[in-house]
Amino acid sequence: MEVFKLCRLLLLVIIGSFSHLIRFSVSDPGSDCPQTRSASLVNFTYQFSMAQHQLRGVLNVIDDCSFKVSQFDMLEGSDVRWWGAVGDHLENLTKGFVVSEQKLNKTYKSDGFVVKLMNNVTWDDINVLAVWDLLMASDFGHVVLRNLTNGTEFLAPLPSLVNGTVIKGNGMPTMFNNCKVLADNYRVRWSLNEEHDVIEIGLEAAIGFLSYMAFGWANPNASSSFMMGGDVTVTGFKEDLSPFADDYFITKYSECMISKDGRVEGVCPDTIYEGSDPVGLVNNTRLVYGQRKDGVSFIRFRKPLKSMDTKYDLQLNQNATMRVIWALGLIKPPDSLRPFYLPQNHGGSYGHLTLNVSEHIDDCLGPLDAEDKQDQDLVIADKKGPLVVSTGPAVFYPNPPNPSKVLYINKKEAPLLRVERGVQVKFSIQAGHDVAFYITSDPLGGNATLRNMSETIYFGGPEAQGVQATPTELVWAPDRNTPDLVYYQSLYAQKMGWKVQVVDAGLPDMYNSSVVLDDQQVTFFWTLAENSISIAARGEKKSGYLAIGFGRGMVNSYAYVGWVDDTGNGKVSTYWIDGRDASNIHPTNENLTHARCKSENGIITMEFTRPLRPSCDLDDKPECNNIVDPTTPLKVIWAMGAQWSDDHLSVRNMHSVTSSRPIRVLLMRGSAEAEEDLRPVLAVHGFMMFLAWGILLPGGILAARYLKHIKGDGWFQIHVYLQYSGLSIVFLGFLFAVAELRGLSFSSLHVKFGMLAIVLAIAQPINAYLRPKKPGAAEEVSSKRRVWEYIHVIVGRGAIVVGIAALITGMKHLGERYGDEDVHRLMWALILWILVGVLTVIYLEYRERKKRRDRISGRSNWVLGSGEEEDTDLLSPSQAMAEKDSGSSDCMEVQLEPMGR
Repeated sequence: MEVFKLCRLLLLVIIGSFSHLIRFSVSDPGSDCPQTRSASLVNFTYQFSMAQHQLRGVLNVIDDCSFKVSQFDMLEGSDVRWWGAVGDHLENLTKGFVVSEQKLNKTYKSDGFVVKLMNNVTWDDINVLAVWDLLMASDFGHVVLRNLTNGTEFLAPLPSLVNGTVIKGNGMPTMFNNCKVLADNYRVRWSLNEEHDVIEIGLEAAIGFLSYMAFGWANPNASSSFMMGGDVTVTGFKEDLSPFADDYFITKYSECMISKDGRVEGVCPDTIYEGSDPVGLVNNTRLVYGQRKDGVSFIRFRKPLKSMDTKYDLQLNQNATMRVIWALGLIKPPDSLRPFYLPQNHGGSYGHLTLNVSEHIDDCLGPLDAEDKQDQDLVIADKKGPLVVSTGPAVFYPNPPNPSKVLYINKKEAPLLRVERGVQVKFSIQAGHDVAFYITSDPLGGNATLRNMSETIYFGGPEAQGVQATPTELVWAPDRNTPDLVYYQSLYAQKMGWKVQVVDAGLPDMYNSSVVLDDQQVTFFWTLAENSISIAARGEKKSGYLAIGFGRGMVNSYAYVGWVDDTGNGKVSTYWIDGRDASNIHPTNENLTHARCKSENGIITMEFTRPLRPSCDLDDKPECNNIVDPTTPLKVIWAMGAQWSDDHLSVRNMHSVTSSRPIRVLLMRGSAEAEEDLRPVLAVHGFMMFLAWGILLPGGILAARYLKHIKGDGWFQIHVYLQYSGLSIVFLGFLFAVAELRGLSFSSLHVKFGMLAIVLAIAQPINAYLRPKKPGAAEEVSSKRRVWEYIHVIVGRGAIVVGIAALITGMKHLGERYGDEDVHRLMWALILWILVGVLTVIYLEYRERKKRRDRISGRSNWVLGSGEEEDTDLLSPSQAMAEKDSGSSDCMEVQLEPMGR
């Protein structure tokens, strides 16, 4: 027994000596590694914070000259190095230095390796160790070894990474103990904290920001249809890119619906089933952290293992193997009827599997690599409106580290700016007198010469500064020599701006005219040809589809929808919409040519060419009535949404944002104006024209025709007064319409009839002024007088006929413009009035002819044209009266001859 104890003691001494030798050989810096304070850093574990490029990893300081990196993930960069700095703020990091010869110019997938410091670098110089892109001065991620803000050394040991779970506030929120691949673009990470009886879950997926991530537990009693009765957490990002995570319970494979009797079914939040959740017992999922980086959504949340909500939450047994369910899909934002986020159909991106959360699992190899990594807003410059440059707080700056104040363009934080060669770009600079705007080849800005660096300045400088009250407007014209990539920055501070993409000429140069539609969310381009119009529409915010419509609203409009399908093919489809439900969207077969659609960073652009007039008969199909008249303002509306499809349209295809009113696009002028309700203006114009052409002017003609039996010149006075009153009202109505409608266009049939009627009406007073002299009683009527009388009668009566045609076409034009039922009733009233007038004329004409027949039967030698009524000058009352008196003194000559010779 003693021999055994002695052998055991000897073995422990040998092992201890060997361990000391190994430790000395690893930690002893030797002659080439100077002694530093690294002893205080050894044996502690640090986690990298993720800034971009999906960087994750764990760092351990080995000795004075080296450190070890494990579980290291990173997407490939251009010129990436290990970087040391005295602090983690912008000024400190940009003044940092390379600490190792190693280059990190590849994608790392859960790799581990040892890094040696340069000979002239010690840990005493490094408070922050970062992964740094030299070209863009970008921080991919870093660890803070010491925090010397308060003059004391602060260490961030994380022993819980090995022995337990990571709780919020202790470690980086992107790091977990376990990871499971759910799909090629979707993962779930988790860490158990049995001490606090919670589980922390992280969902990450390479999806668009309009999509949701759902994960939860299936009903343990279900043998199939595992989604039914499932307890899931739905996560995603709101429109302002802030994260959310909420409890949902599945009662039906459908979008959450609330019936009229208050019954709730579908994929609905737990709180909707209960009506409210004042103490957080129903919705017990707690958001911990969320981020959108490199096109990857990441949400971290916490759930209790044993929930107090036994109705809608499943109890989790961390030691048991349970079935979990998951899904990805588009999400619809809240509205006034349903004030919560609505997960749409997952479209096949769903699944289920069994999982024991207490077992260690890590089958996630490397970072997620999204195809579309650009989440920053995109501003496309054109030659129409100026780009407003201002400053604001840094919230989602794309190139960390950054100052607290950055540049905004058109109220968007540090967007990607796209300009076109040969197209002038106007900037309205309102960023303050301490910010001099300029465009440079240097990605940092802030005057590279101060850093002993060279740069090329393409635009701007010290004079490019201003405030909102007195902005400075400058114009930049990129030319063929401008590089594809430059940067807008401030001359006085670094990293306030972002990239400028310079591309060859695009939509503004391809189309003759363009306007910004309502709410400045969609730009509308067009070019007119003889028989066709080429149209393009571009959204100014990210969406799943873009739609424009011709009409005063979505109801009774012709819509054009552009989107990119699941295979990446862009499509443009046409529809007739006659209601507010998905069933009221009817596909049409318009003759579109050169139709194409594309999505760049979520920005939809569609183009097509269509004939001005469809090549089918009116009223044959709805699209046959979709006529574009270049001389008539085109009312244009727009809408955007998350998803579209060729067929089987449903509620999920409804728009999430739309224009609040139509814009009247003046195709010939190349401008636009907000749609105004012109019905009061047109009503006044129509009433004045009806009073003139429907009452006064016809009344004047009837007076000249049928009131000559009145003694004196009464009929003549009535005739003249009615004609001149009607003509005055015609002029007033014409001037009122032209002034209110801001111009005159001869495009419509109504305007053509109206102008012809006015011309004929003006000709009558001129005709009267130029009338030949009336012959005396014994004189023969001259040919000029006879021609004048014919012209006077024909022109007057023709003016009435054309004026009535103008009234009818005017009512028809008003009905086509607004489609009100009142317009149709007024049309029938006008037709009835015209019929009454025609019958009245027929009756008066009958009476007049009867009188003439009576006179003929009472006189033996009555000759047509010899009566006083026919010979009276209608335009000269004094002359008419004199001739009447002279005529009354004449005697009828009768010659008597004998009956026989």
